Amino acid sequence: MKLTKLLERLTYEVIQGNEEIEITELTNDSRKVCEGSVFVCISGAVSDGHKFVGEVAEKGAAAVIVEKEVKAPKDVTVIRVEDTRYALALASAAYFGYPAEQLKVIGITGTKGKTTTTYMVKSILEGAGHKVGLIGTIEAIIGDEVIPASNTTPESFTIHNYFRKMVDAGCDAVVMEVSSQGLKLHRTAGIPFEIGIFTNLGEDHIGPNEHKDFEEYKRCKGLLFKQCKIGIVNGDDPYFEEVLQGATCQVETFGFSEKADLRATGVKLLSGSGYLGVSYTVSGLMQFDVEIDIPGTFSVYNSLTAIAVCRHFGVPVEKIQAALKVAKVKGRIEMVKVSDDFTLMIDYAHNAMSLESLLTTLREYHPKRLVCVFGCGGNRAKSRRYEMGEVSGRLADLTIITSDNPRFEEPQAIIDDIKIGIEKTSGTYVEIIDRKEAIRYAIENAKAGDVIVLAGKGHEDYQEIKGVKHDMDERVLIAEVVSEICMQK
Repeated sequence: MKLTKLLERLTYEVIQGNEEIEITELTNDSRKVCEGSVFVCISGAVSDGHKFVGEVAEKGAAAVIVEKEVKAPKDVTVIRVEDTRYALALASAAYFGYPAEQLKVIGITGTKGKTTTTYMVKSILEGAGHKVGLIGTIEAIIGDEVIPASNTTPESFTIHNYFRKMVDAGCDAVVMEVSSQGLKLHRTAGIPFEIGIFTNLGEDHIGPNEHKDFEEYKRCKGLLFKQCKIGIVNGDDPYFEEVLQGATCQVETFGFSEKADLRATGVKLLSGSGYLGVSYTVSGLMQFDVEIDIPGTFSVYNSLTAIAVCRHFGVPVEKIQAALKVAKVKGRIEMVKVSDDFTLMIDYAHNAMSLESLLTTLREYHPKRLVCVFGCGGNRAKSRRYEMGEVSGRLADLTIITSDNPRFEEPQAIIDDIKIGIEKTSGTYVEIIDRKEAIRYAIENAKAGDVIVLAGKGHEDYQEIKGVKHDMDERVLIAEVVSEICMQK
């Protein structure tokens, strides 16, 4: 491939050398440079790729793409652009043959609901005969291949690599979570989104290495709607009009408001043998009844979003209904059936905002008792521990404080911090450091009508202690506890 092919959609200046050269690889990782590579110098939060120009030249790099002045050997072509992150995105698309243009790309942004909604959309579209790839917080799914995720929205090179594999695997659509950070850092630049979705906005991801303030966070969310054909947004969210400022797409709204294009009416909370759910009627652009085995108002919003997307794919109503009834997301209010007498679930809620939303939702089902099992991660802000402790103490009838990724801290020290928050309330609690034993206590002491939530781990299948990730999946722990209890009887 010629270097000019990689640069064909970029504005650039040739500082040194010749852009007509043949190249072999494209990378922004100096460790992956080989003979004939193009190395893109990214100015990151931890390191600056411009400092590695000499090193990659020694490894045989044919060209470097920069946004700053660099000293390079005369046999290395130097291409200067305004923003190397943006350049990496467009060059990656070219390198893999513009695979996004062969897919219907659906991007979902928002503070909450992205993960669940991506799986709902995937489930419905696949039920209607589409082959759908997925890129998100938990994993990327390409046909039968499942790749664990490290970022909600991966680096642009990785995204286009996934798109290429999806096209080659026969996918005709992809649904992906689009984080504000991903938009800010141009990871999704140049992707022709068919549909962009806005779920909601809350004050999150503000701080060093993320967003300097709420205004920037909001503005970055809005970038998606300058890059998609159709925008589907939560019309009930107080910020939706600000997020849409400068939008260039056709816009549709969903929500509970009578003004929404697609709206939910007649919402009913459902509870059965070991499960919780919700039903409602879709009105407006479509008209039919929906039932979902995932509780709460946010499940209504997530499913409405999925319905709005699938309307544009012409999915029949009965296929939408069937897919929503069985839609499940690992670690997101994931019901684990162990008894007909009480309900047990796993959820990723790992900060005060998400825990409050979850416990408030579950209280609406009027459980006999609401039992919350959780811990907090080590080497993280102590304020999160106080806040989560206070939320659980206020909303749960019983809190079981346990361990969750203590990292390099002592588990008991973290528990002591959580107790400071709980003791601001009148909430009852017990402390059991070992997470399996905490789960055992919750199950053995469960009463008929209880709702038990294991919060914080969600889809994670490890426990990080002293720099080592040990295998630990709550689904396995639950199965082991239930088996051991049965053997004792």
